[in-house]
Amino acid sequence: MDNPRPEKVAIVDDLKKRLAESSAVLISEYRGLKVSELEALRRDLRAKGAEIKVFKNTLVRIAAREGGHEVIEPLLEGPTALTFVSDDAAVVAKSLREFARTQPALVIKGGLLGGKRLGVEETLALADLPSREVLLARLAGGFAAPLQSFAGLVKALPQNFAYALSALVEKRQGDSSTE
Repeated sequence: MDNPRPEKVAIVDDLKKRLAESSAVLISEYRGLKVSELEALRRDLRAKGAEIKVFKNTLVRIAAREGGHEVIEPLLEGPTALTFVSDDAAVVAKSLREFARTQPALVIKGGLLGGKRLGVEETLALADLPSREVLLARLAGGFAAPLQSFAGLVKALPQNFAYALSALVEKRQGDSSTE
């Protein structure tokens, strides 16, 4: 753009900032969705640490190029909504997938995660992942299990030694009483 309007420059700057700060950006097509349906989706996503916004594809392309995220350009065809994720991308992808199941007008196109473009299949695979909290709990359980086993072994050593001493003392007392 040769002489862009200040409003458009502000939108591009905002987009660059959002693309840089988001942990993930999920891209979908919303053609045919009613305003009330889109608003319900907005509320649901906001509760999960995400925000869905609609921008002109041209402005998104400019922001993507300037911000080093040009990998998403092929996804910017048709009426496009960008979902900016600040928390758990898997939870947000799950919400989008569930909404798309009930509202087929929402079509998930892909996204951006860690600077890498995600296709439709990868985005849906992201939706199948357990939440961050579940993964952390599994990791903690994996670390705790060997430590619990080790603690049991350490506890058993003096306990078994004490049983052996007790048995030896009882045996000697029994031997001395028979003499």
